[in-house]
Amino acid sequence: MSQLLNSMNVKDAIFGRRSVRAYDAEQIGRPTLNVLLEAAVRAPTAMHAEPWQFVIVQDTKLLKRISDLAKVSFAAEATRLHSQRASLSVFTQPDFNVFYDAPSLIVICAKSAGQFAVADCWLAAQNLMLAAHAMGLGSCVIGSAATALNVMEIKDQLGIPTDTTAIAPIIVGKPRGESHPSARNEPKILAWR
Repeated sequence: MSQLLNSMNVKDAIFGRRSVRAYDAEQIGRPTLNVLLEAAVRAPTAMHAEPWQFVIVQDTKLLKRISDLAKVSFAAEATRLHSQRASLSVFTQPDFNVFYDAPSLIVICAKSAGQFAVADCWLAAQNLMLAAHAMGLGSCVIGSAATALNVMEIKDQLGIPTDTTAIAPIIVGKPRGESHPSARNEPKILAWR
Protein backbone atom coordinates (compact mmCIF):
# COMPACT_ATOMS: atom_id res chain seq x y z
CA MET A 1 0.00 0.00 0.00
CA SER A 2 2.43 2.65 1.13
CA GLN A 3 4.82 3.64 3.84
CA LEU A 4 2.40 6.48 4.63
CA LEU A 5 0.15 4.00 6.46
CA ASN A 6 1.84 3.08 9.72
CA SER A 7 1.54 -0.18 11.56
CA MET A 8 -1.16 0.80 14.05
CA ASN A 9 -2.95 -2.30 15.25
CA VAL A 10 -6.61 -2.84 14.45
CA LYS A 11 -7.81 -2.34 18.04
CA ASP A 12 -6.03 1.02 18.33
CA ALA A 13 -7.40 2.12 14.96
CA ILE A 14 -11.01 1.18 15.80
CA PHE A 15 -11.03 2.50 19.36
CA GLY A 16 -8.88 5.57 18.60
CA ARG A 17 -10.78 6.89 15.58
CA ARG A 18 -12.83 10.02 16.25
CA SER A 19 -15.15 12.24 14.28
CA VAL A 20 -12.95 15.30 13.89
CA ARG A 21 -14.60 18.70 13.53
CA ALA A 22 -11.58 21.05 13.60
CA TYR A 23 -8.86 21.01 10.95
CA ASP A 24 -5.63 22.74 10.00
CA ALA A 25 -5.74 24.40 6.59
CA GLU A 26 -2.83 22.31 5.28
CA GLN A 27 -3.86 20.48 2.13
CA ILE A 28 -3.51 16.71 1.81
CA GLY A 29 -1.35 15.56 -1.09
CA ARG A 30 -2.26 13.07 -3.79
CA PRO A 31 -0.02 10.28 -2.43
CA THR A 32 -1.85 10.39 0.90
CA LEU A 33 -5.26 10.52 -0.76
CA ASN A 34 -4.30 7.59 -2.98
CA VAL A 35 -3.44 5.52 0.11
CA LEU A 36 -6.86 6.32 1.59
CA LEU A 37 -8.57 5.29 -1.65
CA GLU A 38 -6.53 2.08 -1.80
CA ALA A 39 -7.70 1.27 1.73
CA ALA A 40 -11.30 2.07 0.81
CA VAL A 41 -11.40 -0.36 -2.12
CA ARG A 42 -10.15 -3.20 0.09
CA ALA A 43 -13.54 -3.20 1.83
CA PRO A 44 -15.86 -6.19 1.60
CA THR A 45 -18.16 -6.03 -1.40
CA ALA A 46 -21.26 -8.11 -2.09
CA MET A 47 -20.94 -10.33 -5.16
CA HIS A 48 -17.58 -8.60 -5.79
CA ALA A 49 -19.53 -5.73 -7.37
CA GLU A 50 -17.16 -2.96 -6.18
CA PRO A 51 -19.78 -0.25 -6.87
CA TRP A 52 -17.74 2.58 -5.35
CA GLN A 53 -16.52 5.59 -7.27
CA PHE A 54 -14.79 8.59 -5.73
CA VAL A 55 -14.85 12.35 -6.05
CA ILE A 56 -12.17 14.42 -4.33
CA VAL A 57 -12.94 18.10 -3.65
CA GLN A 58 -10.12 20.35 -2.44
CA ASP A 59 -11.19 23.67 -4.00
CA THR A 60 -12.14 25.85 -1.01
CA LYS A 61 -14.62 27.98 -2.97
CA LEU A 62 -16.41 24.88 -4.23
CA LEU A 63 -16.44 23.38 -0.73
CA LYS A 64 -18.00 26.60 0.58
CA ARG A 65 -20.64 26.60 -2.18
CA ILE A 66 -21.55 22.98 -1.43
CA SER A 67 -21.62 23.75 2.31
CA ASP A 68 -24.02 26.66 1.77
CA LEU A 69 -26.34 24.51 -0.32
CA ALA A 70 -26.10 21.66 2.20
CA LYS A 71 -27.12 23.94 5.07
CA VAL A 72 -30.25 25.06 3.26
CA SER A 73 -31.27 21.60 2.04
CA PHE A 74 -30.53 19.89 5.36
CA ALA A 75 -32.42 22.51 7.39
CA ALA A 76 -35.41 22.21 5.04
CA GLU A 77 -35.34 18.41 5.29
CA ALA A 78 -35.10 18.53 9.09
CA THR A 79 -38.03 20.96 9.25
CA ARG A 80 -40.06 18.71 6.96
CA LEU A 81 -39.36 15.80 9.28
CA HIS A 82 -40.43 17.96 12.24
CA SER A 83 -37.08 17.72 13.94
CA GLN A 84 -37.01 20.04 16.93
CA ARG A 85 -33.39 19.48 17.93
CA ALA A 86 -31.78 22.72 19.07
CA SER A 87 -28.47 21.63 17.52
CA LEU A 88 -30.01 22.11 14.06
CA SER A 89 -30.01 25.89 14.57
CA VAL A 90 -26.31 25.90 13.67
CA PHE A 91 -27.34 25.25 10.06
CA THR A 92 -28.91 28.71 9.89
CA GLN A 93 -25.72 30.49 10.94
CA PRO A 94 -24.01 32.18 7.95
CA ASP A 95 -20.47 31.36 9.12
CA PHE A 96 -21.11 27.67 9.81
CA ASN A 97 -19.33 25.37 7.39
CA VAL A 98 -20.73 21.82 7.29
CA PHE A 99 -17.24 20.63 6.32
CA TYR A 100 -15.65 22.28 9.37
CA ASP A 101 -13.07 23.95 7.11
CA ALA A 102 -11.47 20.58 6.31
CA PRO A 103 -9.11 20.85 3.33
CA SER A 104 -10.43 17.74 1.58
CA LEU A 105 -13.78 16.12 0.95
CA ILE A 106 -13.91 12.57 -0.36
CA VAL A 107 -17.31 11.60 -1.70
CA ILE A 108 -17.92 7.89 -2.11
CA CYS A 109 -20.48 7.38 -4.84
CA ALA A 110 -22.32 4.35 -6.17
CA LYS A 111 -23.49 3.70 -9.66
CA SER A 112 -26.88 2.00 -9.59
CA ALA A 113 -25.46 -1.48 -9.27
CA GLY A 114 -27.51 -3.74 -7.07
CA GLN A 115 -29.16 -3.88 -3.71
CA PHE A 116 -25.92 -3.91 -1.71
CA ALA A 117 -24.18 -0.94 -3.39
CA VAL A 118 -24.96 1.49 -0.56
CA ALA A 119 -23.73 -0.94 2.10
CA ASP A 120 -20.56 -1.58 0.10
CA CYS A 121 -19.89 2.18 -0.07
CA TRP A 122 -20.28 2.56 3.67
CA LEU A 123 -17.88 -0.34 4.24
CA ALA A 124 -15.38 1.46 2.00
CA ALA A 125 -15.97 4.63 4.04
CA GLN A 126 -15.09 2.84 7.27
CA ASN A 127 -11.86 1.48 5.76
CA LEU A 128 -10.97 4.97 4.54
CA MET A 129 -11.59 6.55 7.96
CA LEU A 130 -9.62 3.89 9.82
CA ALA A 131 -6.71 4.33 7.40
CA ALA A 132 -6.89 8.11 7.87
CA HIS A 133 -6.68 7.68 11.64
CA ALA A 134 -3.74 5.28 11.30
CA MET A 135 -1.97 7.96 9.22
CA GLY A 136 -2.51 10.63 11.88
CA LEU A 137 -5.33 12.31 9.98
CA GLY A 138 -8.82 13.18 11.14
CA SER A 139 -12.04 12.38 9.34
CA CYS A 140 -15.77 12.81 9.77
CA VAL A 141 -18.83 11.67 7.84
CA ILE A 142 -20.90 14.70 6.79
CA GLY A 143 -24.28 13.12 6.16
CA SER A 144 -25.92 16.55 6.05
CA ALA A 145 -24.15 17.18 2.72
CA ALA A 146 -25.49 14.10 0.91
CA THR A 147 -28.66 15.74 -0.42
CA ALA A 148 -26.72 18.76 -1.74
CA LEU A 149 -24.15 16.51 -3.40
CA ASN A 150 -26.96 14.84 -5.35
CA VAL A 151 -28.38 18.11 -6.73
CA MET A 152 -27.90 18.01 -10.51
CA GLU A 153 -25.98 21.31 -10.66
CA ILE A 154 -23.46 20.06 -8.06
CA LYS A 155 -23.24 16.62 -9.67
CA ASP A 156 -22.41 18.34 -12.97
CA GLN A 157 -19.70 20.46 -11.31
CA LEU A 158 -18.19 17.40 -9.65
CA GLY A 159 -18.41 15.13 -12.69
CA ILE A 160 -20.85 12.73 -11.05
CA PRO A 161 -22.92 10.98 -13.76
CA THR A 162 -26.71 11.18 -13.53
CA ASP A 163 -26.98 7.42 -12.85
CA THR A 164 -24.57 7.69 -9.91
CA THR A 165 -25.46 8.67 -6.34
CA ALA A 166 -23.26 10.40 -3.78
CA ILE A 167 -23.49 8.14 -0.74
CA ALA A 168 -20.79 8.91 1.81
CA PRO A 169 -19.30 12.42 2.10
CA ILE A 170 -16.19 12.26 4.29
CA ILE A 171 -13.95 15.15 5.25
CA VAL A 172 -10.27 14.48 5.84
CA GLY A 173 -7.40 16.58 7.12
CA LYS A 174 -4.88 17.20 9.87
CA PRO A 175 -6.75 17.61 13.15
CA ARG A 176 -6.50 20.95 14.92
CA GLY A 177 -6.46 20.18 18.61
CA GLU A 178 -7.65 17.02 20.25
CA SER A 179 -10.93 15.21 19.58
CA HIS A 180 -12.45 13.35 22.47
CA PRO A 181 -14.30 10.04 22.22
CA SER A 182 -18.06 10.13 22.26
CA ALA A 183 -19.98 7.81 24.54
CA ARG A 184 -21.32 4.60 23.10
CA ASN A 185 -24.00 2.30 24.47
CA GLU A 186 -23.18 -1.28 25.26
CA PRO A 187 -24.08 -3.73 22.46
CA LYS A 188 -27.77 -4.66 22.58
CA ILE A 189 -27.93 -8.40 22.07
CA LEU A 190 -31.34 -9.50 20.84
CA ALA A 191 -30.57 -13.21 21.01
CA TRP A 192 -27.68 -15.51 21.89
CA ARG A 193 -28.78 -19.03 21.39
